[in-house]
Amino acid sequence: MERPGAWRASLLLVVGLAACGGTAPTESTPSPAEPAVEANPLRNAYFGDLHTHTNYSFDAFMNGTRNTPDDAYRHAKGEALMHPAGFEVQLDRPLDFYAVTDHAAMLGMLRASQDPTQTVSEHPDAVVVERIRSGELTGAERAGAYASIRAYTLGLRDGWLDETVVRSAWQDIIEAAERHYEPGQFTTFIGYEFTGSPENQNLHRNVIYRGSQVPDMPLSRIDTFNPEELWAWMDLNREAGMEALAIPHNSNGSNGLMFAMETYDGAPLDATYAETRLRNEPVVEVTQTKGTSDTHPALSPNDEWADFEIRPYRVGGNRPSQPSGSYVRDAYLNGLRLEEQLGVNPFRFGLIGATDNHTGATYAREEEYFTPSGQPQPGVSVPFETTRPDGSRYGTGLGVLNGAAGLAGVWAEENTRESIFDAFRRRETFATTGPRIRVRFFGGTGYADDLTSAPDMIATAYANGVAMGGELVAPAETPKFLVWAVRDPLSAPLQRVQIIKGWLENGESSEQVYDVACSDGLSVDPDTHRCPDNGSTVDLTTCGISDDVGDTDLLTLWSDPDFDPTERAFYYVRVLENPTCRWTTWDAIRAGVEPRPDTPATLQERAWSSPIWVIP
Repeated sequence: MERPGAWRASLLLVVGLAACGGTAPTESTPSPAEPAVEANPLRNAYFGDLHTHTNYSFDAFMNGTRNTPDDAYRHAKGEALMHPAGFEVQLDRPLDFYAVTDHAAMLGMLRASQDPTQTVSEHPDAVVVERIRSGELTGAERAGAYASIRAYTLGLRDGWLDETVVRSAWQDIIEAAERHYEPGQFTTFIGYEFTGSPENQNLHRNVIYRGSQVPDMPLSRIDTFNPEELWAWMDLNREAGMEALAIPHNSNGSNGLMFAMETYDGAPLDATYAETRLRNEPVVEVTQTKGTSDTHPALSPNDEWADFEIRPYRVGGNRPSQPSGSYVRDAYLNGLRLEEQLGVNPFRFGLIGATDNHTGATYAREEEYFTPSGQPQPGVSVPFETTRPDGSRYGTGLGVLNGAAGLAGVWAEENTRESIFDAFRRRETFATTGPRIRVRFFGGTGYADDLTSAPDMIATAYANGVAMGGELVAPAETPKFLVWAVRDPLSAPLQRVQIIKGWLENGESSEQVYDVACSDGLSVDPDTHRCPDNGSTVDLTTCGISDDVGDTDLLTLWSDPDFDPTERAFYYVRVLENPTCRWTTWDAIRAGVEPRPDTPATLQERAWSSPIWVIP
C-alpha cells in the first residue's frame, strides 16, 4: 500500500518463583539470529495465525491429529500437510507469522498415553483414546468416553497428569518455535491456550510471548478457571522479564461472561481490574472457525450485516449462549460507560482473526475448507450426505456452523517478533475472515482535504493523527478519518467500506453504521448512509462470481456528520467483499446435491480494523 482458592496462596507463589528462572535459550534451543532486515517506518502489512493446535492438545490427539509443532510451522511456510482424514492441505501463499497454541491442560498427556515407554500408557483409560480416534466408539459411547477424558483436563480426576510429560511437551513447543523463527522472513511466537470454561461458558485465551523468555510451565485450567488469576500470573512473569499478552477468543460462546460487567467472583468492576485487563489483553479474536464475535442481530438490529457466521452456542456443546456480554461491539459500548465511571476502559481491544484449527494447519479459502478437527465432515473428507456408522448424517450437526476463518493482520516495521508483538501492544491490528484484505485506518484533526492525493499520504496520516488502536483526546474540531482498503488479488473484489461508530450520550450507548466508500464509482446516499447495490452476483451451480464489478481498492477521507465533541465514542472499519459461495455450497456442488436450505448459500468475506477512540 505505497499509494499516494488454594491456588491463590500456594500455586501462585510457586509459579512466580519458577518464572524468575524462565526458559532461556540453551544449546538445545538455539537463539534466533539477529534480523538482517531494513525496517519500514511507515510499516508493512503482515498476515498470520496465532491459534493452531497439534498432537500435544488433548482434543486434537483424540480426533486423530498426529502433526507436530514442526509440521505446523512448515505448513505455515508453505509446505503441504497431511490432514488426519487422509488428504493433503496447503496454503495458497505462505504466512508471515504463526504460533502453535496447544491446550495447557493435559499438555502432551494423551500423546504419551499411546506411547508404551511412558508410564501413563498403563492407565486404564489410555485404551479409550485410541477407541475414540479409530471410530470404534459411536453415539452415546463416544460421548461418554470423551467426557471421561475431558474430566482430567478439568482437574476433576487424578491419575493422568504427569508433570514430566507436560514439561517435555512444553519444551518441544518452545524449541520448534525457536527452530523455525527466521527474522525478516517468518516469525514464530511461543504460546499456548488457557481454557477456562465454567459450564462450557468460554473464557479461553491464547497466551503469546514476545521473545524466548517464557515460564517453565504454562498455567492451565487445572490450576484455575479464573482469567483474573491468569493476568496476575502474567504480571508476576512480566516482572521477571517474560513479556506476554493474552488474546480472548470465541466470546460468542461465553454466555455473557467474556465481557461481563462484574468480576469472575461477581464483584463490581473497579479501576484496578480495568487497568490489569487492559495491560494483559490488548487484542481480541473477532472471528475464527467457531463463529464471528463482532456483533449479533439482537444487539445490532439496525446493522444489516450483523447476522454473519453466528454460532449461538457455548463452546463444546449445544447449550445457548446469550448475546449480551458475548460480543465485541457490545463490549466496546460498555467500555465507554466504564471509562466514564472508572477513568479507564478495560475493553479497549484491538481486533485480530484466527482459525483455532486442531490439525496443525490453517485455512486458505472457502472452496478449500476442511474440518478443523481430525474427524471427517462434509466436503473433501467425505461426501456431503454420507451416513455415519451410528446412522446419523454428516453435515447435520453443529459442524455446519464452522467457518473458514480467519487471519490476523498487523502493521509493523519489520517481520520480527519484537516489531509484530509491539503492533499488538499498540493495537495497530486488523482481522479478516480469511482473504488477505489490507486495511489502514487513521484519524486526526490535522488532515487536509486533499490528503488522499498527497504523495506522502501515509507519513502525513501518522504525523498529524493516530492509527487504528489509538486515541484522539479532546479534539477541538470534527476529526477526519482516512480509510484505505486493498483487495486480496486471490479473492473477490471489494464492494464497500463502512465505519461503525459507537457513542455515549447522557449515559446511554448508541451505534451507527456508515458506508463511507462504494465500489464502481457509486456514491453513498446521504440520508440512508448506504451504498447502492453494485450488481454483483453468484452462480450457485458453479460458484462463479461477477468479477467485472467491485473495486481493487477503496480510499476515502471521511468526517462524521453527527460528531459531538462532548461525547465518548469509538470508530472502526468494516470492509466487505462482493458475495461468494460459502464452503457448504462448494461441498454441495462437489457432492451433486442442493445446498442446505438452513445454511446461507453465500457470504461476504470481510475485514475489520481496530477502533480509534475519541476521548472528550
